[in-house]
Amino acid sequence: MRALIAAVLGSGPLAVRNRALIAVIWRSGLRVSEALSLYPRDIDERSGTVRVRRRKGRKDRVAVIDSEALAYLGSWTEVRKRLGLTGRSPLFCTISDGGQGKGVRKPGKALDSAYLRRLLPKLVERVGIEKRVHPHGLRHSHATEMVSRGLPLHLIAGQLGHRSTATTDAYLARLTPAERIAAMREAGWSLERPAEMAG
Repeated sequence: MRALIAAVLGSGPLAVRNRALIAVIWRSGLRVSEALSLYPRDIDERSGTVRVRRRKGRKDRVAVIDSEALAYLGSWTEVRKRLGLTGRSPLFCTISDGGQGKGVRKPGKALDSAYLRRLLPKLVERVGIEKRVHPHGLRHSHATEMVSRGLPLHLIAGQLGHRSTATTDAYLARLTPAERIAAMREAGWSLERPAEMAG
């Protein structure tokens, strides 16, 4: 994940925004649609949280974010101020390059998730990762890290925004076979060749 972020080259507004976007999704486990729906007011740096606003009467949730993502986000916030973007624009929004022409978007408009789907393969190619990386994979990385650190299922479910731990359990079963493999090895599914088959 850090290699992907480092693959976003340059120091211009676009690069700063893209690094922050990848870091926020990865370090908070948000869905891409949730990250792209954030507004600056949804980030609480002091508590290290992100408010994910739900529609259709569903209750908002709070996700935890860390200092690494907040550092990238802080850089992007400074760039937003310099560009004159206000809190009325989504946190991750379009940036004007000053060009005029067909298809040029105005600054401050919501990004489309297709943008990230096009960006990630370019970054993957730049750093030479052979595995397919997609936007939802950033969330998978976050979930896998929580499991590897031994966080309980109900906390992982809350962070990911799952209503049921059964959903989280099924989700994690697809992502983290390492725990199952280790348990089975410990229970006797060994890789050692039986004595009668050895040499």
